[in-house]
Amino acid sequence: MRIGSRTSRSAGVLLALTAALSACGAPTTTDDGSLVLADGYELGGYNPIAGYGAAGEAKMYDGLLRLRGGPGLPEFDPALAVAPPVAAADATVWTVDLRPGVKFSDGTDFDAADVVATYRAILDPASASEVRSSYEMIERVDAVDSDTVRFTLRYPYAAFPTKLLIGIVPSEAVATPGPAAESPLNTAPVGTGPYRLTELTPERAVLVANEDYWDGPPAVRKVTLVYVPDDNTRAQRMAAGELDGTTLPPLLARTFADRAGMTVSANTSADWRGVSLPSGHPVTGDPAVRRALNLAVDRRAVIDNVLGGYGRPAYTPIPEVYGEAHNPTATFDFDRERAAALLDAAGWRPGPDGIRVLEGQRAAFTVMYKSTDTLRRDLAQAFASDARRIGIEVDLEGLSWDRIEPRVERDAILLGGGDEPYDPDTQAYKTLHSAYLDPAVGSVYDNASRHADPAVDAALDRARRSTDPAVRAAAYRDVQSAYIADPSYVFLAFLDHTYVTRDSNWVMSGPVLEPHTHGVAWGPWWSLHTWTRRP
Repeated sequence: MRIGSRTSRSAGVLLALTAALSACGAPTTTDDGSLVLADGYELGGYNPIAGYGAAGEAKMYDGLLRLRGGPGLPEFDPALAVAPPVAAADATVWTVDLRPGVKFSDGTDFDAADVVATYRAILDPASASEVRSSYEMIERVDAVDSDTVRFTLRYPYAAFPTKLLIGIVPSEAVATPGPAAESPLNTAPVGTGPYRLTELTPERAVLVANEDYWDGPPAVRKVTLVYVPDDNTRAQRMAAGELDGTTLPPLLARTFADRAGMTVSANTSADWRGVSLPSGHPVTGDPAVRRALNLAVDRRAVIDNVLGGYGRPAYTPIPEVYGEAHNPTATFDFDRERAAALLDAAGWRPGPDGIRVLEGQRAAFTVMYKSTDTLRRDLAQAFASDARRIGIEVDLEGLSWDRIEPRVERDAILLGGGDEPYDPDTQAYKTLHSAYLDPAVGSVYDNASRHADPAVDAALDRARRSTDPAVRAAAYRDVQSAYIADPSYVFLAFLDHTYVTRDSNWVMSGPVLEPHTHGVAWGPWWSLHTWTRRP
């Protein structure tokens, strides 16, 4: 379906919300140690074997390691490990000493058998885990004794600590092989984390403090999560005083900036938004079209007008936060004249209606986006407008994920990425490597453009298998240079995730570099168990 004017639709929503904010009195502040948070993500699916909490955000589980907040790339602290993992000289064997005296929420003891069982279940084809390919470097995992685990890898992998953030489950919970999507853990999680799930419906989940938590019970005693998929509805409920916090797109969040009793915050992320360009499509499969689109998009205008300034331009999936691994020369100039010249040289000539044609093929394709995500809608509309200026027609369709997925091979998608951004490998490999052209490998959204570039593959593999930081950084710069020469997406921006909280006497979490998943598991709540009260 065609989508109407972004300006008029967004303006109407913002005017309505501004009126609602003016009409509502200051929300009543509660101080009973509980929070009510609204999320746009469906509730449930709380199974690490299926990939839940792979970036370390799960509240009901602990990984062997956990994130340490602060600017830039976060470091890792021991969690269920008692100390950082110890790597052999060639980084193919990693030994982890485990924290003693830890119990699961069902009262059973944690030990090495649980770690072994968790990772073996992720790797077991019977689990049909979508994250299995992310752990394919693990050849085997063994219990040295009850308090020690040894990981043996297929090749040197310096980024292996990133794979130790995922939550550990009891060995009994995965004793019988079977699909992770059908496991009781999805709705009845059993972990060692600071919270326990006590209630779950499609619209509501209740977490309560784990009184026996090894790191001490959290001061926030109860967290109620409500599922509100529509951005505008979450904003309205926040304005009405029903919530203690929520995540909102930037322009909606900004309407709360001057609201008494409310605070708007933003966290830097490696979460990108971009448009996949399927290689099998007669238009997006043309390298000249892909390069022209990358030159035609006004990324700065997108950030200013759609993101409200909360973001940075993206040209590749590797942002500046990766330091020496970031290639500052790997960019596209905003140059519509050059874009048009590229299309002219490739034989795409303007037709009577201004849309280009090559050998009877109109320069037209469809971009799909999640229908309830207003930010993706607005980004898709901005992209379509810029494409139209160089004679390429983009039709937009807002759909549910189950309707988008079967069309990945032939239609473009307004995508997000950066699921595990704590190393360049986990940030870029699945997005760009041709291994994911195999439908049996990874998620359907990995390498969604279905593009193969031997130079990109070679540089990604060289970086993945090296333990020398300088070699790895140089290889990732090569990845970006090769990608710019033959782009397979139009990356638009890295988002700053925006949140609204009700003022309280809680001392909240400091910022951390956030991944793609940016619901209320992140933001001020990413390390909720560390919150304290002001005196």
